[in-house]
Amino acid sequence: MLELKSLACGYDLKQPVLQDIEFKVNEKEFVGIIGPNGSGKTTLLRVITRILKPNKGVVLLNGRNVWQMKFRELAKYVAVVPQNFGGIDMSVEDFVLLGRIPYLERLQFFESKMDLLIAQRCLSLTDTFKLKGKLMSEISGGERQLVLIARALAQEPKLLLLDEPTAHLDITHQVSILDLIKKLNKELGLTVVMVMHDLNLASEYCQRLVLINEGRIYKTGTPQEVLSYKIIEEVYKTVVVVEKNPVSAKPYVVLVSQEERQKRN
Repeated sequence: MLELKSLACGYDLKQPVLQDIEFKVNEKEFVGIIGPNGSGKTTLLRVITRILKPNKGVVLLNGRNVWQMKFRELAKYVAVVPQNFGGIDMSVEDFVLLGRIPYLERLQFFESKMDLLIAQRCLSLTDTFKLKGKLMSEISGGERQLVLIARALAQEPKLLLLDEPTAHLDITHQVSILDLIKKLNKELGLTVVMVMHDLNLASEYCQRLVLINEGRIYKTGTPQEVLSYKIIEEVYKTVVVVEKNPVSAKPYVVLVSQEERQKRN
């Protein structure tokens, strides 16, 4: 479904943020993009969605160069859930209806009854239907993140890109949002690519991980293949212990503080 070939890009031609990026995402796959701060994870999403043009290489969706697709066509194929979004004076329902813009005909100024039904279905899927009359500025951060997902779903995409969807949320909202994304992946067959900082959440929910370090792909594979203590210590420059989650058997990363390290030396 998604393929990146020999990709290099950045905000300064002389100093690219990403170099020699190559990987594929298969249909219905749930892939996590991980790596230290500044490694280029968010930049990668910007290239996929044509916010940033690559210096070289190509991004393909079902074999087609994204730069040869019209924006309306791209928006029907790919939806993005951003990391940060401030509250605005727009109702939740109207905000979710923004996801229907790619489907409006020329000179069509109002959404159809079908558009409204799709938006309401997406609100129900994300358990935010009860919020539809509230302003975006009035709801909590966790609720706002769910509404952002509802708006993305209203685009009826085949590929969902998420940039740190659980950032700054408490553990309850983290789990509910990731459970929802996993459900959409499994039950609706939605292909998911998600940038994450939390290695344990990435391990628990993603089928495959792409670890980026200093603008290059360091390792790809299952959580078990990528999240070894040697790889994590090499990339993140910190001492960790990697255990098995006693329930899922997925890798679980345990941090070791400097004080504890000194006790053992």
